[in-house]
Parts: sequence; C-alpha cells; structure tokens
Amino acid sequence: MRGMVALVMIILGVVILAYSGITLKTPGKPVDIVPVHIETTRRHYIPPVTGTIVLVGGIILLVVGKQKA
Repeated sequence: MRGMVALVMIILGVVILAYSGITLKTPGKPVDIVPVHIETTRRHYIPPVTGTIVLVGGIILLVVGKQKA
C-alpha cells in the first residue's frame, strides 16, 4: 500500500513540474440578483515548489518502504 501511495506522489509531482504548476477551477458562491442567477468560479494555483516537495516525498516514501521490507 505504501508503494502505491509513493508511486502516485511521484507521478503527481512530475506532472506538476512538467506543466510549471497547475491551475484548478472550483465552483464558487453563486450570486443571486432578483431576476439573474450568476455562477462563479475560483482559481487555485499549485506552484512548482509543491510538485518538488511531493516528488521528493514520494521518493523518500518509496525508499523507506523498500528498506523495511
């Protein structure tokens, strides 16, 4: 199980680094003005530093998991 989590972390870290960060959009609060309903979105940016941290964490988790086995 630990190896699977490590591989997912490594892949996610590489993807974030390959795209120089990722921008995600999530639904925000809808705005209701009497006859008009407006949907909003929020943008979230995942910087490349986060990708580096996730990648290194996955590698460490993979190495520690193999040493215990």
